Amino acid sequence: MNFKEELKQKTARAEQVIASFLPKEEGFAKHMAEAMNYSMRAGGKRLRPVFMAEMYELLGGTGEVIRPFMAAMEMIHTHSLIHDDLPALDNDEYRRGKKTTHVVFGESAAILAGDALLNYAYETAFRAFDLAKGEKELRRTARALEILGEKTGIKGMLGGQGADVENDGKPLSKDMLDFIYENKTSALIEASLMIGAVLAGTEDMVKIEKIGSCIGLAFQIQDDILDVTSSREELGKPVGSDAKNNKTTYVTLEGIEKAGEEVKRRTEMAIELLDDLPGEKEFLKELFLSLCTRRK
Repeated sequence: MNFKEELKQKTARAEQVIASFLPKEEGFAKHMAEAMNYSMRAGGKRLRPVFMAEMYELLGGTGEVIRPFMAAMEMIHTHSLIHDDLPALDNDEYRRGKKTTHVVFGESAAILAGDALLNYAYETAFRAFDLAKGEKELRRTARALEILGEKTGIKGMLGGQGADVENDGKPLSKDMLDFIYENKTSALIEASLMIGAVLAGTEDMVKIEKIGSCIGLAFQIQDDILDVTSSREELGKPVGSDAKNNKTTYVTLEGIEKAGEEVKRRTEMAIELLDDLPGEKEFLKELFLSLCTRRK
């Protein structure tokens, strides 16, 4: 099987898992569930749950305990996108090729849908306890929840978003930009790989976390490049939004050529670290490389 076909199958599997955990659109909270599900069903790469499942299987994990975490991770990621697109932040009208949540449902509904998705993500992750088999897997599930909480909170994604908003439109040092990228983007990728590893029984997280950091930064820098070089039709969201919002990016600091070199360097570093892990790694290697050259 070639990489594209394998990626298609793994993404479809992630889609099925995510769909199985979405809230029902019923009762007095039906409208909120519709807004939550609209964004969750808008498509996307499903990169984080694919990473999580792949690391889990790479390190010998079997069973269903990974499933709630896969869905929870995508809910947290989607929550961040809903809020990023709001008028108070990036004020974008398109995401994943569709109208953004606040455009379709209104600003107040989008704020609440984002909040609800973040909370519902943890409700979903807690369901892993029902699927855990034996004391060891229960302990692994608890550790995975610790990682999920830390990497998505003030020490991770939300901390990075906070720093990003506070410094919006201001000149940034490279250290500050790295902090924002490490937390706003890399933290969820780190968490995805680490949760997959923890649930598979791996205890040494240093190397796994570093792989996620490298790939997360490479992914975000490539996003900076695409914001300058791509089109809305190709990217699925408005281009030029960084310039519109006077944002400091790797492109504005280093230029497109050096930014591209940094994407390559960090991707190669992630692959070197991945080579030290056991198991069949070709798919993950190809996925890392594809992110380095993606056009959307």
